[in-house]
Amino acid sequence: MSGGDDTADAGQSDGEDALAQRALEARKSAYAPYSGFSVGAAAVVDGVTYPGANVENASYGVTICAERTAIAAAVTEGQRRLEAVAVATSSSPPATPCGICLQTMLEFAEDPRDVRVILVNPSGERRALSLADLIPHGFVSASLPEGS
Repeated sequence: MSGGDDTADAGQSDGEDALAQRALEARKSAYAPYSGFSVGAAAVVDGVTYPGANVENASYGVTICAERTAIAAAVTEGQRRLEAVAVATSSSPPATPCGICLQTMLEFAEDPRDVRVILVNPSGERRALSLADLIPHGFVSASLPEGS
């Protein structure tokens, strides 16, 4: 599953299609009255798919992204191993996750080369990358000094 190609393997295609569809559906639940930039996500964690949508706030720093909403739902249910994430935006080409979301994904990725990140939009554009492609030198627990 590693690599930065824009095409899906035949075996991954059906799963990625379903995950992309879940993200597009989740996008409809976004609360984005300030930016107007609705984002949906679907994260596969320990084999279970969790949807998420961005939730904005008048105090912009309180806003939570769709990707983190989905991952937080998984963590709340005791799941910890991130396998794939689809992110749906209206951007063309489809937008990548922000740095905070990438860092959150990295926290739950056993191997970032194996975590697929599928970027989609309602027009049907799609790009699939690995998490390692998107955050090649991320800060991980091994980066912390021992005893921290």
